[in-house]
Amino acid sequence: MKKLGCLALTASLLFGVAAAAGAATEVKMTGDARVYGNFFSARNFTGWNKAGTKTEDSFEIWERFRLRSDFVANEAVKFRLGIKVEDTWGHGTFTAANPETAVQVDLAYLQFKVPGCQDIEVTAGLQDVNLPQSGLFFGSPVWSDKMAALTIKAPLIDNTLSVLTGFGRLIDTNRTYDNTTTQVADELDAYFLALPVTLEGFKATPWGMVAVAGRNANYSYKDTTDTTDSGNSFANTLVSAGSSANMTKAYGTGRWKNDQNPYYWFGGAFEVTALDPVRFYADVIYGAGASNDTKGAKREGWMVDGGAEYTGFDMVTPQIFAFWSTGEDKSTSNGSERMPYMRSTWGPGNSFLFDDSQELGKGSNMYVSPVGNYGIGASLNKMSFIENLTHRLTFVYLRGNNTARAIRYARNTFANDYFTMGHDLTTNEYLMGANFDTKYMIYENLAAVMETGWAHGQFQESVWGHRLVHQASENGNNAWKVAFGLTYKF
Repeated sequence: MKKLGCLALTASLLFGVAAAAGAATEVKMTGDARVYGNFFSARNFTGWNKAGTKTEDSFEIWERFRLRSDFVANEAVKFRLGIKVEDTWGHGTFTAANPETAVQVDLAYLQFKVPGCQDIEVTAGLQDVNLPQSGLFFGSPVWSDKMAALTIKAPLIDNTLSVLTGFGRLIDTNRTYDNTTTQVADELDAYFLALPVTLEGFKATPWGMVAVAGRNANYSYKDTTDTTDSGNSFANTLVSAGSSANMTKAYGTGRWKNDQNPYYWFGGAFEVTALDPVRFYADVIYGAGASNDTKGAKREGWMVDGGAEYTGFDMVTPQIFAFWSTGEDKSTSNGSERMPYMRSTWGPGNSFLFDDSQELGKGSNMYVSPVGNYGIGASLNKMSFIENLTHRLTFVYLRGNNTARAIRYARNTFANDYFTMGHDLTTNEYLMGANFDTKYMIYENLAAVMETGWAHGQFQESVWGHRLVHQASENGNNAWKVAFGLTYKF
């Protein structure tokens, strides 16, 4: 009953509590800096952007900086301000001919514990929101990013069951005022809930999220902070091909009849450590949206993954894993059979194929879609034969679950860039990729990092056209990356 009383008190506080504090504020700072060069040959297997209209610059130099300042009033109250300086080597602030402001707000949130219920924590503002995912696969394929949100963490049963819940606004295209006196649905809002259960040797986290998508929202928002032509927009990852046709051109003039469409996901993340040093990991996710709109607007699908690792060796941790997700059937008019998602950081073993855990982030991977395919892989993680020097070697093979007819029809009829060669695969196509990553700790908080990647694919000319497939074959259907730089954490 005390827990329920504390939760009720939390709800009342969220609607407005005035308080005064006279204690001095302590400031704590942490951050990191990365400076690196990146060689990437045959991006998208062609050496062009995804549309095949621009050629690549194969060598780039990047620099990024993060500073996080915690203003701590006491153990119960603090405010975090995070700022970032992104990609400033070669343009922006450090360009003599055309300086620009490059400092941006990265985090800004108030965090406090409820008076009388010190185990309940409330966070309000721009913060990291990561949906649950088992540890072997790094991040969620549905959402793992910053969000302007209000979240609550609270234990329900001590050391066994807890709750994380919240609300966030992802998009508000017109902000305070719409363009005319007629109000339109131009927002994308999300409500989420997770219930982590922790037992000896076992952890399970059931979770769910509901997003309410307005037909007039701007879904050209990118799912990555990488280079301009990398990643996908929400018009690709969230909606069906038919709905996406005009979404990014005239916000909402795509094939939605409803002003708002709900999207929902539910799943579970599982980790078994009872058999140490053998550990098992698995995730199951189902997602759907626009189910009550036109037949061609709905999108739904499944994604599952699983893996194991052996932690008993001192010098290496071997890992194996597999994944599967539903793909497009032969018809586009009946909607999409791929799971909708928004911001994915899913990927095993720092794989070069997926946008996951790469430290040297710009131009770091092939941005293969996390849905619509299935695959297997293995990784030799945490290899260390010399003090302060670690390595990781990962190999992944995957095939598509999408019919060639669906992709061909969508490209020819709706949007030529909804599906992209090398990012979305038909049942007749495959990809394989390997990465070998090395880190040497020069000092306790200064490291030299090298990340290398190779990918090879096979593509259908009848789907992607002679021009793109021929250009990829000129490169041997291969792509390569070598990145080297320094990382400093403080």
